[in-house]
Amino acid sequence: MSEAYADILYDEKDGVATITVNRPERMNAYRMTTYGEVTDALYRAGWNKQVGAIVLTGAGTRAFGTGGDAADKKSERAGHGTIGVPIEELHSAIRDVPKPVIAKVRGYAIGGGNVIATLCDLTIAAESAVFGQVGPKVGSVDPGFGTAYLARVVGEKKARELWYLCRRYTAAEAAAMGLVNKVVPDSELDAEVGRWCADIVERSPTAIALAKRSFNADTESIRGIASMGLQALALYYGTAESKEGGDAFREKRRPRFREKMLSG
Repeated sequence: MSEAYADILYDEKDGVATITVNRPERMNAYRMTTYGEVTDALYRAGWNKQVGAIVLTGAGTRAFGTGGDAADKKSERAGHGTIGVPIEELHSAIRDVPKPVIAKVRGYAIGGGNVIATLCDLTIAAESAVFGQVGPKVGSVDPGFGTAYLARVVGEKKARELWYLCRRYTAAEAAAMGLVNKVVPDSELDAEVGRWCADIVERSPTAIALAKRSFNADTESIRGIASMGLQALALYYGTAESKEGGDAFREKRRPRFREKMLSG
């Protein structure tokens, strides 16, 4: 892929690669192009021996990321990937590159954005950050890393709470449950992430890579769960129940999931 990206900004400096989703007008939601470019940039940085740490963030102050773009109807996706967008490729890239990936979170990390922040090796948040899931509110779910791996990070009870209730959590609450490593004032976020990256860059890259591989090995079975789950999700997206979630969201009304399920 060309160095000229459409949806992201890519920068390398002092051994740190920064990938910024540059769609602030869409709350840094991912469309097909975004998934591909972020994945490409992760591998580009991950296999560059001059890079010791990777920062993943969103442009502006309103959102780290809010998952898939709501303008992209799930039932009409036609790209590659089990559900029409290559989300499994993006998740694999975060895990597979031999460098720590740090989520730098300002504003909302909701839905798929919350999953990405969870998957990153480390997450540093501004006080303005807000975390949470929305899948069951809009006829969706992440049946893999977003659920099973989340339970490893925050515990089974809390993970179920996030998905079943679809509430929002402050940065401080996210840190208390183990979803975030550190919370700092918004004005200090860039500097704090810079300090963490500087420390990582000074460490042995091979030792870091081995540590990451070792951590991943313990949860590698979740990749299989995700593969099976996404196959089921692709079928679910074709149902009236799932379509009702997107329709209700766009029409700004309360969804009638149970009615659609019973009529189907």
